[in-house]
Amino acid sequence: MLKTTACGFGSLAFAGLCQQVQAGVPSTLVQRHPMFPQRAKRVIFLFMAGGPSHVDSYDHKPELYRNHGKDYDFTGVRFGTFGKKSKRKLMKPLWNFKQYGQCGQHVSELFPYTAQLVDDLCFIKSMHTEGVAHGPSTLFLHTGATNLIRPSVGSWVTYGLGTENQNLPGFVTLQPSGSKGGPRNHSNAFLPAVFQGTAIGKAGQPAS
Repeated sequence: MLKTTACGFGSLAFAGLCQQVQAGVPSTLVQRHPMFPQRAKRVIFLFMAGGPSHVDSYDHKPELYRNHGKDYDFTGVRFGTFGKKSKRKLMKPLWNFKQYGQCGQHVSELFPYTAQLVDDLCFIKSMHTEGVAHGPSTLFLHTGATNLIRPSVGSWVTYGLGTENQNLPGFVTLQPSGSKGGPRNHSNAFLPAVFQGTAIGKAGQPAS
């Protein structure tokens, strides 16, 4: 039997070698070479729904201290007003801020250790949204849209950079929530299915 199938075994081995050296058709997930050389080989995106307020952490708002307790005309749907104006009172942060590092970044006293690392961190304060509910805002952060079905940031990163590992998923999401956008937060949308996030576990269960 080995005599009659020797060539068959050889062709199988050759096919495996071709796959390793990419002599055949390149994989969809093969590592890409972008226009500019990338320095990062992997992206770890930590998202905690219901995290601390930005005005109590790294976003110093001097005007809140000066206008603490003053009335403010609020227009929105969060409090069931549906576009009607209602008066709310401005409230200053509950913790004090100090500047740290050569960059002079303001950090709340809630984060004394992180304050020592500000020169190694990047703070993005230009992001904003008109959404007032957790679901649409979470979806907007992950996909850039609240109504249209668009790929998540993880799908785009995998699509743009590829992955060095051809045996494991290039995009993994750990214990995703079934609400607040649900699977759309790690969806590939109109990109090929191979770029969809692979969910491991689900929210509310201990990670094993």
